[in-house]
Formats: sequence, structure tokens, C-alpha cells
Amino acid sequence: MYNFKFRNLYHLFGTQIILLALFLCSASISHGQSSKGNYNFLDFQQKPYYFGITLAYNTSNFKVFHSKDFILHDSISVAESVTGPGFNLGIITNLKVGQFFDFRFLPTLSFIERNIAYSATGNYRNPYSRKVESVFIELPFHIRYKSAPYNDKRLFVIAGIKYAFDVANDSRTRQADELVKIAPTDFMMEYGVGVQFFFPYFIFSPELKFSRGLGNVLIFNGDLDQSNVIDKVLSRTFTVSLHFEG
Repeated sequence: MYNFKFRNLYHLFGTQIILLALFLCSASISHGQSSKGNYNFLDFQQKPYYFGITLAYNTSNFKVFHSKDFILHDSISVAESVTGPGFNLGIITNLKVGQFFDFRFLPTLSFIERNIAYSATGNYRNPYSRKVESVFIELPFHIRYKSAPYNDKRLFVIAGIKYAFDVANDSRTRQADELVKIAPTDFMMEYGVGVQFFFPYFIFSPELKFSRGLGNVLIFNGDLDQSNVIDKVLSRTFTVSLHFEG
């Protein structure tokens, strides 16, 4: 059974948790300032929809679940995920639903790197690392809830789902039988927080977002030891986005 411990969570997402805490603190300070007017906000408030672009940096890894027979394996002692960097480029379509809600569609091209590292035991002298470099076409659908505006600023939270397809997936290559195979498609749940800054000609919105895979992306290969020791693999991504809308 997988034993959840806070120190494991901090080990995996320590940097992200610190960034999220700083982000929320700075946003709360801005939110609490006295209002000096929402002049730029009023111009954008008249628009039922608008478009934009998004630039983002991401860190991604896998949540690896060992198989029940893992402890009996005599050559592999550990199978764990190693976080890799990446970046995103996307476009934004935002439709207002009332005063405080938006429906958002953000088709994105994401470059992501993830790794599964294996540690050897006994006489097995060839530790294995499965590097997964992906180019995803992502189709996220989000609902965004926004606070009342203060001084041309507005806090928001988002939640939604995302479908992703890896156009660079190597599970069908000639060497695939010797690799731990990862499925080219994935569905994810997403949630995050951000702040809107209203300028005369555009809206600038920094955003922090977590993505969690909903399905097992491991393609099991019974002939490969590195696949036999894993029961399932889930995707995880943390993204820092800069949205420019108008």
C-alpha cells in the first residue's frame, strides 16, 4: 500500500508549494489595497469575449506505482520519476458568463520532458533510465471564477479538464519493444490561481496551475523487466503561465 507522507509531497513539489504561497501572499496584499479606480477594467468589462496568447514554463514528472511483485524482483531496487523542464505556447479564447465567471479554451503546444529512473541491485550492473520527451497538442477547457476588481486588479481561480495528444510519442517505433511504453494520449484535471492586471490595451495575467493525470499512461510490456515492476503511471505537471489578452 502506498503510504502518503507530507515530506514526500514537499520533496516532489517543494519549489511549487513555495511559489504558490508567495503568489497567494502577494495577490492578497494587492487584493486588500484600497481602490483607486478601475478605469482600464471598465473598458474590458464591455467585451463579451476576447482572445490572447499564453507563454509558460512547466515542470513535469510521473507518479509511479510499483506492482505487487516489485519487492520480489532481484535486479531492480527502485523505480522513481525524475522531474524535467519544458515550455508551452498557446492561444486563448475567453467567453464571459455573467460578471464573475469565464469559460476558457486554451489550445496549446507543450514541450515536456519526464524520466523514470531505475536503481539496480545485486549483480545487475546496468541501471536503466527511461527518458520521455513529448510534444503535446493540448486542449484545455477551464471555468474561471474572478473576484470583484480592485484598482485595476482581479484575483481568480480556475478548474477544468484537459485532453493531450503526444505527436512525438515513440511507443510505435522500432525500438519500442525495448522501452517502457507511455501512451500518447492523456486526460488531466487542472486547477490553479492567478491575478489579472488591467492595462489600457491588454490584460496581463500570471497564473500558477497544477495538472493531474486521470488515467494510467503505462502501456504494459510483460517481456520487459522495467515494465513488470510498475503497476501504473500517472502524469503530473506544474505550470507557470503568462497570459496576454485583449
